[in-house]
Amino acid sequence: MTGGVRHEVCDGVSYLTLDRPEALNALTPDMRERLIGLLTRASADPAVRAVVLTGTGRGFCAGADLRGGTGGGERAPGGSAPVAGDGARTAEDATPVPGGGAQRAGDATPVPGDGAQRAGDATPVPGDGAQRAGDATPVPGDGAQGAGDATPVPGDGARVAGDVARVLRLGAQRLIAAVLDCEKPVLAAVNGTAAGLGAHLALACDLVLAAESARFIEVFVRRGLVPDGGGAYLLPRLAGPHRAKELMFFGDAVDAARAERLGLVNLVVPDAELAATARAWAARLASGPTRVLALTKQLVNASLDDGRAAAFAAESWAQEINMTTRDAREGLRAFTERRAPHFDGR
Repeated sequence: MTGGVRHEVCDGVSYLTLDRPEALNALTPDMRERLIGLLTRASADPAVRAVVLTGTGRGFCAGADLRGGTGGGERAPGGSAPVAGDGARTAEDATPVPGGGAQRAGDATPVPGDGAQRAGDATPVPGDGAQRAGDATPVPGDGAQGAGDATPVPGDGARVAGDVARVLRLGAQRLIAAVLDCEKPVLAAVNGTAAGLGAHLALACDLVLAAESARFIEVFVRRGLVPDGGGAYLLPRLAGPHRAKELMFFGDAVDAARAERLGLVNLVVPDAELAATARAWAARLASGPTRVLALTKQLVNASLDDGRAAAFAAESWAQEINMTTRDAREGLRAFTERRAPHFDGR
């Protein structure tokens, strides 16, 4: 296990397990980068024919927690608060913090907004400007400036235009793209709460199994944030624009049964059966014609963006490419010989 992500390959299946149960598996930058690397490796490794993504403990993934790691110098806009802020919490917290910021050890209440509260402040300071001891009122704006200061104080609120977009592009969006672009089928086994980026991580997978205790939460609106991590791309394609707006406008928790009705998950199973069901589905995927599954995944994903002409052309070329594989020849041979095919993924 490295960086909060356990990894093992068994019978052609790469199992990726988020392992920060004390923080509801909130993603640190190091965890995110490890997931991207493992997904990229699985995509290129002919010995890996399917991927399973799950979590430990009560949560699948509570979202992004940029306080949990350095992420190669990554800095959260507005100071130390998370960028995507998806309900992440720290190990010392008793309950998850809904919305954007991960609660700090010792804080009595979650700190709203991007402004970090200072020792001695009576109340949390909303907004981007950190209040100083002795200030009568919060200082609005990006940088907290005190009497006599010539320039804004960097760190707690200083922000350069483009910081937020860059962090999202190089962080959360790369993770979602790694799932969508993986050439192997990716199966999510959602074992509990999936919030913010954690929900989008599950929804980006090709197939989604959910335990009865699972919940999906679009927490961004609770913190005054625009949904990120591909949410506005994924949700309308799964549930339609009206349902997507409902989930994103209100930020209500969606239980597993309703998620299945909305088309967000394929199947809901009792909690005790989730792992076994995931292994059974993964085994079926791993025994299938791997290149066919890769090309099919690409066709379906692209069909949601392209028009009919482009979709038909892509389909034709996908079949052309597939007919050069051993699995295609084996499938046709098995059909004519009236026997079950044996695919080796090549």
